[in-house]
Order: sequence, then C-alpha cells, then structure tokens
Amino acid sequence: MVSKIVERSGLTQAELARRAGMPRSVVNVYAKGKREPGANTLARLAAAGGLQLELVEMEAPVDPYRAGRILVEVLELAEALPYSARGGPAALRLPDDGAVG
Repeated sequence: MVSKIVERSGLTQAELARRAGMPRSVVNVYAKGKREPGANTLARLAAAGGLQLELVEMEAPVDPYRAGRILVEVLELAEALPYSARGGPAALRLPDDGAVG
C-alpha cells in the first residue's frame, strides 16, 4: 500500500517521509512490504502524499451459497468412500509394499 502512495503521489520516498515526519528508512521498509504500517501511519502517509484513504464496500471473494453447495457435495462424497475401522478411508490407503496398483 505504501508503494502505491509513493507511486500515485509522484514523490520520492525521502520527500514523502519528510512530509509525514518520519524517517525515510521507515517508509522504505513499508514500501518494500517488510513491515505493515498501522492505520494511523498509513493515513498520515497518504495525507502527506496528497491522497485520502477511503473505506469501500467490496463483494465477498466467495459466493457463500455456492461454497455451501460445494461443501455438501464434498462431504457426501467423503461419506460414500469405503471405510476401515483401523485405517480410515480404505480407498486412500496404499498397499503395505508401496506398490501402486
């Protein structure tokens, strides 16, 4: 996120750091993704770059209805597997000699 602020502001890391009142080395660490700034620091850096942070409502990355249907199908398939009381699902065990067949 800090690298985007640097890019969009058109400032160098040194100038952004100066305007935000923090060491350039700290801005560099944030820009490289080695550390994540807190919300207040991020807002301060954005303001120093002439930008404003906004909260934007996003779509869920996964459709919960579709994910639920897929989960039910997976569980039904798992229940249909042959089961051995000692070793779990029999269809997933390899022969003792290591041969696949």
